[in-house]
Amino acid sequence: MPTHGSGLRKIPATVSLPKRLSLLPLAGMLAHAAPLAAQHYQCNLPRTLQVPQVRPDAAPRPLPVTGYTLALSWSPEFCKPRKGQARHARQCSGRAGMFGLVVHGLWPDSGRSWPQWCSAQRQPQPREVAANMCISPSAALIARQWAKHGSCMAQKPATYLKVTRILWEGLRIPDYDRVSREDDLTAGTIRTRFVDANPGWVHEAVGVKLNARGWLEELRLCYDKRFMPKACDRTRFGARDEAPAKIWRGL
Repeated sequence: MPTHGSGLRKIPATVSLPKRLSLLPLAGMLAHAAPLAAQHYQCNLPRTLQVPQVRPDAAPRPLPVTGYTLALSWSPEFCKPRKGQARHARQCSGRAGMFGLVVHGLWPDSGRSWPQWCSAQRQPQPREVAANMCISPSAALIARQWAKHGSCMAQKPATYLKVTRILWEGLRIPDYDRVSREDDLTAGTIRTRFVDANPGWVHEAVGVKLNARGWLEELRLCYDKRFMPKACDRTRFGARDEAPAKIWRGL
């Protein structure tokens, strides 16, 4: 697996994973984490919530888990072509709030491919989904991420969703609206601003996904099995540091 620079520093937490997930070591991350910079500029929870059933669209792939990726989607870019679509109204219409980076998903990986569609006998309950709606503003997305990815790393959807929240709450999100106005913006600048805001993280562990026109779509944060930052492989690392980048503000 290729790396992209020097060795990684550790964040002040360790996470062991006997069989499936253990939550106790993860709790230590919050005690040392930098304060969270809210990326939902406003967020109104729905009064009622229905969690859709999710059907697999591919064969199960239960592979050994060697690490994790927390994928963070840049909402203004995601919503640019979707503002009028009913299925994305909560995230994109502005009626439920204004969102910046949000959680696309927490994905286990195996070093060869993504484990997916493992046995998911439990459906997330509305109250469990509601707890994540301000960091991942779509019940359908949350349900799908659990069924496709979470089922390969946790026995209960509540555990998967709680781990996702703990990882999110352990981050400090830069003001990418302000970063978007910097001259000569590159993928490396986007990484640097994240690393500057999060002691313990380095360039190698921060993937940047740009679309074909150079606009920021996602950050992909790479973790080892103990949820320590680790160097992303080439695919998750994404755009090279020198790649020109743009950030759509959409506000």
